[in-house]
Amino acid sequence: MANSASGKLRSKLFSKSSSRPIFATFILFGGIGLLILSIGISILYGAVDIRYHTIWQSLTNFDPASTSHQIIRGLRIPRALAAALIGAALAISGALMQGMTRNPLASPSIMGVTAGATFMMAIALVVMPGASNFVMMLWAFAGAGLGVGIVFGVGSISKTGLTTVKLALAGTAITAILTSLSSAIAIHFNVAKDISFWYAGGVSSVQWIHVQLLAPVALIGLIMAFFLAKSITVLNLGDDVAKGLGQQTLLIKALGIIVVLLLTGAAVSVAGTIGFIGLVIPHITRFLVGVDYRWIIPCSAVLGALLLVIADTASRMINPPFETPVGTVTALIGVPFFLYLARREGGKM
Repeated sequence: MANSASGKLRSKLFSKSSSRPIFATFILFGGIGLLILSIGISILYGAVDIRYHTIWQSLTNFDPASTSHQIIRGLRIPRALAAALIGAALAISGALMQGMTRNPLASPSIMGVTAGATFMMAIALVVMPGASNFVMMLWAFAGAGLGVGIVFGVGSISKTGLTTVKLALAGTAITAILTSLSSAIAIHFNVAKDISFWYAGGVSSVQWIHVQLLAPVALIGLIMAFFLAKSITVLNLGDDVAKGLGQQTLLIKALGIIVVLLLTGAAVSVAGTIGFIGLVIPHITRFLVGVDYRWIIPCSAVLGALLLVIADTASRMINPPFETPVGTVTALIGVPFFLYLARREGGKM
């Protein structure tokens, strides 16, 4: 009888959460089409405007003597691809964090993950000057784990345990502390100029080596997240119900945290602190496709990539020929959204 009841509950959950598969498919493939278009626009526009046929020529008949071809192949294409990969990584991380904690305010930038990664990278610049990109990525992974561990530890110091607002407040406080410590380290050891890039956030300095390091990590994270998607959907019913349905909740959360640390650490090591994509995109995706994470994960990846590519393009066009930090552009969208969510969730406490 218990197995029959569990089966009916599971069937009801996924029937409800998959009630918009046609629309979700449209969002997924429509988003991919818009992403390809936005990458093309990102390659076209910048300090030097480039024509469509020049892009095609640089791909099919590369001329090393052509400045335009060098800009396209060496700067614009890796920059656009990195923006897409980083946006997807941050969006997936946010979706997983919100799904595992059932906390709508959870995201890498708010839960101390990005601040922790930046903090450890500041230390790396001091103790290992001239470290390779791969080594810096490893330090970012460690920092991301440190940040999220401290936030959850501090948020749990309460008789009533973790709540939505307490977790958000703990994340905000720890993020401020780690950012201050990073600044102090940078100033004291005279590496402020080196660390300033990670504070501002952006993909203007991305090269092919960064894409080569980021792509496999993003692919592994996406595959792991997709395999966890069904279990994350069940976790939204609560831990007790999920256990009753046969889910190994601790294992699922441990694997989910590993995915978040991989994706966020890789993103921060390449682009620095880019906030709010992991907060905004999962909410938009759930509104569009429902609560089934088998749709939320891939659609969040596409929409997150699309948002960051558009934001990066906008950052070049706001005040040409100078570039506005892309983190500023995403914050203009994310801060009002965060305040709205904090007020809505705070009213439920």
